[in-house]
Amino acid sequence: MVKVKICGLTNLEDAKTAYDCGADFLGFVFIKGTPRTVKDDRFVREAARRMGVGLFKDEIPKKVAETAARCDLSYIQLHGEESPEYCRELGKILVLGTKIMKVFKVGDEIIRIAGKYMPGDYNVDYFVFDTYNPALAGGTGKTFNPKILNEAKKSINKPFFVAGGLTPANVASVVKEVGPYGVDVSSGIERVPGKKDEKLLKEFIYNAKKA
Repeated sequence: MVKVKICGLTNLEDAKTAYDCGADFLGFVFIKGTPRTVKDDRFVREAARRMGVGLFKDEIPKKVAETAARCDLSYIQLHGEESPEYCRELGKILVLGTKIMKVFKVGDEIIRIAGKYMPGDYNVDYFVFDTYNPALAGGTGKTFNPKILNEAKKSINKPFFVAGGLTPANVASVVKEVGPYGVDVSSGIERVPGKKDEKLLKEFIYNAKKA
């Protein structure tokens, strides 16, 4: 059964709702300047429930590790131009057992990190494939052509998530067409940026897992 990650959580109430509705991963944004950035992380440790994913972009590894330990995060999701070497070095200083997810953006094809790195260059635990938008680290609200991932599956050597423009209405078709390990949603289940809609959240998880 496909895993579901509810991302962009900014408050304890939404995190508890996502957990109660059957989410497998809970995402918290630590990237500055986004509408879903965690402004006060004191709630995250209580919310994480060993399912917490912290989102970072080109951050100093030591700061990532310190935040992960302080907030009891079990997963780190990297949205920038982090190299394979960066990921190896980060893995050495994270609390033992903390896993790393590396994000790749998808336009007409999978876009190389820093102009040269592809998924096969990374020894991380998961990949996340999100819609390319040069102005946004995530939460674009736009989908990409899933056939691109089907054509690239041989070079994707780890379990992967699909993100970007997913909603309760389209998530089942994406799961059936791509067969990902997991799906990742943020803006597609919101009333306003940073505030989840409980009805949409429930529908999304149900439709994803039913598929």
